[in-house]
Amino acid sequence: MKIVLLVVGKTDSAYWNDALKAYQERLIHYIPFEMVGIPDVKNAKNMPETEQKNIEGTMLLKHLQTGDCCVLLDEKGKEFTSVQFAAWIEKKMHSVPKRLVFLTGGPYGFNDEVYRVVSEKIALSKMTFSHQMIRPIFVEQLYRAMTILRNESYHHK
Repeated sequence: MKIVLLVVGKTDSAYWNDALKAYQERLIHYIPFEMVGIPDVKNAKNMPETEQKNIEGTMLLKHLQTGDCCVLLDEKGKEFTSVQFAAWIEKKMHSVPKRLVFLTGGPYGFNDEVYRVVSEKIALSKMTFSHQMIRPIFVEQLYRAMTILRNESYHHK
């Protein structure tokens, strides 16, 4: 199984990029991982939220493949502890044949088409984080899950 993080936009802050890169480098020793970014919507400030969500949704859906297990990172999703998330990932490793794709939306979330293709929603917190912060936080949690599954010392109970 390969894990894909599908994101909208880019990260401008060097420190978030550095943190993301550090955890990506750690994670690839455990499981195939790829982050795919779609460009920000042009002239988004001049368009209604619905139109921006529809454009982003269309671009996100173009990156999905037949057989993908798609999971939204969504504030209304199921919350896990790190240990519970590790157990959830382990189940997916045994049941997802190709790609486990996690999607992050733009500032207004997802359109209805995206919600229709996903099998689950996960919330990283009840708090709201910037799109730039979510990336390293999520990849760190994937790395943490891998170390938990291997009973390594990174995670302390």
